[in-house]
Amino acid sequence: MKEGKVVIDTNVPIVANGRDTHVDDWCQLRCITKILDIQSSGTVVLDDRDLIFDEYANHLNFEGEPGVGDEFFKYIFDHSYSGSRVLRVPVTPTNDYQRGFEELPNNDLDPSDRKFLAVAVVANAPILNATDSDWDEKQTLLDGLSVVVEQLCPRYAVGNR
Repeated sequence: MKEGKVVIDTNVPIVANGRDTHVDDWCQLRCITKILDIQSSGTVVLDDRDLIFDEYANHLNFEGEPGVGDEFFKYIFDHSYSGSRVLRVPVTPTNDYQRGFEELPNNDLDPSDRKFLAVAVVANAPILNATDSDWDEKQTLLDGLSVVVEQLCPRYAVGNR
């Protein structure tokens, strides 16, 4: 299957690693499969300020092992400026706490998630998520911005709206 542009929440490669997570094997396999599909025929979208890359660096092994999530992080580093496998888009952080980024309206999204949303808006790309229920809880905001979040593991990420 041909993958397009995607923004990948940090929890996806963390789950793919299978460490420090509460998910089952099915969810881990789903994240692994999605990462491998994207690496073979998709484009990962990052911000031009390395905000997403830096978050990945806080949770993943730069040497690319021992897990698939770590290998994904090394892949991102190796292809950071290829333009076809990794696309960098400009985002504009702001001191306006209600927004976080010029590209976003006022919102109450977790500030650590705003960079993913700003990148998704600029790139017109979906966000992949495994375990963060914040995305489901902010569906109205996402709808208003025409951003889709693909829930790889709905059992762990979809709250009770």
